[in-house]
Amino acid sequence: MDQEPNDQSNQKRKICIVVANRANYARIKSTLFAVQNHPDLELQLVVSASALLARFGNVIDIITADGFRPDCCIHVIVEGESPQTMAKSTGLAIMEMATAFENLAPDIVLTVADRYETMATAIAASYMNIPLAHTQGGEVTGNIDESVRHAITKLAHIHFPATEESAERICKLGEDPKTIFMTGCPAMDLLPSIADEPLNHNIHEQYGGVGEPVDLTKPYLVVMQHPVTTEYGQGFEQIQQTLDAVEQSRQQAIWFWPNVDAGSDDVSKGLRVFRENKTVRPIHFCRNMTPEDYARLINHCACLVGNSSSGIREGAFLGTPVVNIGGRQEGRERGENVIDVNYTSIEILSAVHSQMNHGKYERSNRFGEGHAGQQIANILSTVKPEIKKRITY
Repeated sequence: MDQEPNDQSNQKRKICIVVANRANYARIKSTLFAVQNHPDLELQLVVSASALLARFGNVIDIITADGFRPDCCIHVIVEGESPQTMAKSTGLAIMEMATAFENLAPDIVLTVADRYETMATAIAASYMNIPLAHTQGGEVTGNIDESVRHAITKLAHIHFPATEESAERICKLGEDPKTIFMTGCPAMDLLPSIADEPLNHNIHEQYGGVGEPVDLTKPYLVVMQHPVTTEYGQGFEQIQQTLDAVEQSRQQAIWFWPNVDAGSDDVSKGLRVFRENKTVRPIHFCRNMTPEDYARLINHCACLVGNSSSGIREGAFLGTPVVNIGGRQEGRERGENVIDVNYTSIEILSAVHSQMNHGKYERSNRFGEGHAGQQIANILSTVKPEIKKRITY
């Protein structure tokens, strides 16, 4: 794969980026701006899946408030949040993505990370002979996401891993080293400018939600626990353990609703039962907020609890104490800021107390230094991807 300056006499190269959920947007926002502002590139934006749904935080509203105008919005979520509906949503997304790519005729499609929406994007683009770029490949985790991530790596023509270890793993998967660009994670790009900024104390009024308001001038927890698709059916019991631990900690908390994966209804049911049966609780439940406000929130919290990768990625950069529950992030690179525990309230509570006593950790640049988005845009403007991949096992 060669890199050469774009011929200025040619039209701008069209880069189609797909945003399908709230995590997607935080992971690619800086790249969206960099592509949009690049003199040799034209941004095409497709917004899809849970990013379009109010019950998952109206990500589309945050996207448009930032000044982006989607070229296409695709509804693909089949209701039910079960393994069957995840598979059906993937199939529907493949069909709808194919139509979008036919209409937009992009030069390169860029897809983010490791979810079923990402898999659908990758399948549609690769079968249509559209060069596919992929961020965050090569990482190891628990859950079905690891298999999906590696499958997308094999479909992709351009790779933007977040760490050196991930880049090495992509090579071991048989990908040509000349197609691998270790840029770091674009989510880190948002952090340097806000790392030392004060917290937004108006989040209750700005983002709504339910439950008791939290006094953000005092210590508080942030909790984000998603279902684990390979442990489908266990979500209600798992979230009960976390709820018990947070309640016993007597700490106030900002609690985010889970994502759209199979088992989401079980986790949400546990949260609703707790919310309705407890009469006094300093816990506020919310759906979403801007990536910047979320980063400020976890930067100033006493501890981040749950199984979100943001504790491992953004948490490492910010030095946020994290209690990671269960196997969803098993095998992922992590810094010293993370304590891993099982789904037992005793372990969770003990780890929360330990992390609160420890306080902030030293910041780590393991997942990037804050320049990934611009690097990705520059590479996309010059790279010449080969559709016919060479197998190098």
